Amino acid sequence: MNALDVFLSVLPILWLLIGLTVLKMPAWKACSIAAIISFIVAVGPFGKVVIVMLSGALEGVALAIWPILLVITAAIFTYNLVVHTKAMETIKTMLTSVSPDKRILALLLAWGFGAFMEGMAGFGTAVAIPAAMMVALGFDPLKSILACLVANSVPTTFGSIGIPTTTLASLTGLEPTQLGTFISTQLFVLNVISPFFVVGIICGAKSLKGVFFPTLIAGLALAVPELVINLAVGPELSVMISSIIVMGAIIVCAKIFKPNDPDYRVDAEVRPVSTSEGITAAMPFILIFILLLVTSKLFPFINGPLSSIKTAVHIYLGAHAKPYTFVWIATPGIMIFISAFLGGAYQKAKGGEMLSVLGTTFKNLKFTYVTIIAVVVTAKLMTYSGMTANLASALVGVTGTAYPAFAPFVGAIGGFITGSGTNSNVLFGPLQTAAAAKLMPGNAGLASWLAAGSSGAAGTGKMFSPQSIAIGIGAVAPALEIFIKDKNIESGKAEQLRQSIKANVIMQNVAKYFVLYVIISGVICIFGMNIFLH
Repeated sequence: MNALDVFLSVLPILWLLIGLTVLKMPAWKACSIAAIISFIVAVGPFGKVVIVMLSGALEGVALAIWPILLVITAAIFTYNLVVHTKAMETIKTMLTSVSPDKRILALLLAWGFGAFMEGMAGFGTAVAIPAAMMVALGFDPLKSILACLVANSVPTTFGSIGIPTTTLASLTGLEPTQLGTFISTQLFVLNVISPFFVVGIICGAKSLKGVFFPTLIAGLALAVPELVINLAVGPELSVMISSIIVMGAIIVCAKIFKPNDPDYRVDAEVRPVSTSEGITAAMPFILIFILLLVTSKLFPFINGPLSSIKTAVHIYLGAHAKPYTFVWIATPGIMIFISAFLGGAYQKAKGGEMLSVLGTTFKNLKFTYVTIIAVVVTAKLMTYSGMTANLASALVGVTGTAYPAFAPFVGAIGGFITGSGTNSNVLFGPLQTAAAAKLMPGNAGLASWLAAGSSGAAGTGKMFSPQSIAIGIGAVAPALEIFIKDKNIESGKAEQLRQSIKANVIMQNVAKYFVLYVIISGVICIFGMNIFLH
């Protein structure tokens, strides 16, 4: 592999960085051009067959639509419906009854509830729903997206009932409990410090003075249970259960420490909310929790029959191609849609009203759809043409024995390209075990350690991914319009708020966290290896 091959392999990524941050193009345009570049490189210099690459792109379209866009649409529809039925006002009142302090609410929503949504559903819901709710509470829209992207970076590998980690274990033959334990060990520091970044993003670094201990406890409430659960039973429940502990810990801290600095106070109605009113307002989210839980692999007698309702289609025509499977019922998007419609009916919304809200949701997400389809197509073309493998192999070759410091960077690149912890693990999991075999032949512990470093850092890449940023924009933009209308924001300020959530602005602001997290992960991976493997 020569330098030209490496350059051509990295070209789509370079274009995305230039197009989004330097040229400040709309995300859907920049990502569409990246897909075209990937196709041209694949069939030109890399000599791949045109029809085969077209079939790879078509598989990317299928993956983008089902299940990614399905779950994003369902999540944002749920939020929009809750706003339409006025239940969001009750939810806002309940949240501010926990604490009127923005810092506590940011921890509760971005950190606690975001981790819960990641653990249950994944696929962007952990950014979409909390960020939209924060804007509804009056939080700055750009800061809301940034806080949720940063918060979502650490639970990603254990999202959707641990699918990224269990997939990696299955693909590589690594022991799931050891792999999950190594991941949670390497993520421990980031789990503890990430809530501090969440608070800092929302209210500034100086704001930590009044909420240091609640923020520390919020971090430990994820880090410690996550490690213990992985040690005891494995990765499936590690984030879902920990997120419930996190939210409970934040609520208890809010009552004990009672931070109430007027500089950070949320302007919201304060009134008692009855139990029945609270249940009605939260019913869509209660149903999401129940349906996702009972249809998950934790209940095989339900999951099995539902998962069997599927269609396998041979889309990609390349060598060793596997059929793409459409799971029609047992997928998070369907469960969230069912929850939304049932919850909306419980809140007395009529069928026509709900369909109208759904139509508006589709309309508002049109550019998000194009963006995500283009990103997933780019990822598939880079994978099937060998570009992604070229990048990883070049990095292994250049770094040599220092490779463990760069193993997380490989996972982060995978997360950036694909916007998915699972897909990053599928792309680079085998490379991590191969690198371990070269460094220390026969050392299964090192294979698990490097795979863990890559998997844990996939969320760091997802934080910076155009796909994740598009999801954030797609969720926050409609919530922002509702906020502007309700608060009668003057036109100049309203336009300023709209411009603040452009893709290039978000990418420029989140870049420093991406770099910092990659560095921290690399340091932990190489130095921790000497502690835990000897």
